[in-house]
Amino acid sequence: MGISPTQLIIILVIVALIFGTKKLRNMGGDLGGAVKGFKKAMNDEDSKNLEKKDDKDIIEGKAESVKHEKDK
Repeated sequence: MGISPTQLIIILVIVALIFGTKKLRNMGGDLGGAVKGFKKAMNDEDSKNLEKKDDKDIIEGKAESVKHEKDK
């Protein structure tokens, strides 16, 4: 039911004839850059979330140590 290798080659040849190899190369580079940018943004967001969690733990830890000192 899938696409056979022969059909895939025919589709690629038709696309290359329509757009030209130079334009396809540029589109591929643009797509690759977009994927890299998306991955970088996701990694930056994950690291920000970890930093916020660490900051929250530090603040809570300080609050607990002050609370224990008052109890003494």
